Amino acid sequence: MSISQNDYKKYLDPSVISKISSLELKARLIVEGFLLGLHRSPYHGFSIEFSQHRPYMPGDAPKDIDWKVYGKTDRFFVKQYEEETNLKCNILLDVSKSMSFSSKENISKLEYASYLVASLSYLMIKQKDAVGLTLYSDQISKTLLPKASNSYLKEILFTLNSVEPSGKTETGQCLYNIAENIKRRGLIIIISDFFDDPDKVLSALKHFRFKKNEVIVFQILDPVEMNFSFDRDSIFIDLETSEEMTTQPRQIQKAYQDSLSQFLHKIKEGCLNSGIEYNLIDTSVTYDKSLYAYLQKRSRLH
Repeated sequence: MSISQNDYKKYLDPSVISKISSLELKARLIVEGFLLGLHRSPYHGFSIEFSQHRPYMPGDAPKDIDWKVYGKTDRFFVKQYEEETNLKCNILLDVSKSMSFSSKENISKLEYASYLVASLSYLMIKQKDAVGLTLYSDQISKTLLPKASNSYLKEILFTLNSVEPSGKTETGQCLYNIAENIKRRGLIIIISDFFDDPDKVLSALKHFRFKKNEVIVFQILDPVEMNFSFDRDSIFIDLETSEEMTTQPRQIQKAYQDSLSQFLHKIKEGCLNSGIEYNLIDTSVTYDKSLYAYLQKRSRLH
């Protein structure tokens, strides 16, 4: 399956992508749709090439310089071999039960996040970067260390395909433990709803920075979680504890929105103050916003 110039936008839409059966195909179509859109508004002027080259660095053998590329660009590039990698990235995915929430017409937060992880992994491995994946909830359930091979992409996708939401949210503690175990600094991408004590979360995020990692945060929420747009009496069930509460949403909507706004502001402010890239994404948003945020960060790490 290939994408036409006119079709690329639809493959960035979560509701369209969710109907495709193969996760590998989903990832490829999202990335190809994204790349087709890069040259159009609002991303005009930003470009990326998947090449077998990387910038020349002191210590590289002159024999590896590609003089044809130099003739076209007036810049030195060396031929990059299969075992070389530009960057090591660890993607940390929250798979707690709160991530299973979905409102009408939207996919769940975990499903949305899984497609984002798959797309980021596909994009990185095509760039010859090494990517790894860690799943966590109230404990760390799976760790795949960063590698850069196409065969490893299949292992990541296989792991994502078998993900089931489980456990309570202990994002702060799990992230701190993961930071302690990462020995080689690189890029850390964290995808979660961050429904945990914000002070604990921010303390853990700062620990990644203390260990000299670059960090990108994607906070994934459902649109209904953002606006609390329930229009009749409802029974709310805690996905992690099964606790129930009956209420009239309109009576508490303002208090909920104020509380959520304070919560989001605290997470965002804490991230920015620590040099962490923060992105708030809802599950109706097309994937180009997230992939572009990653590429902007990636371009600054050369």
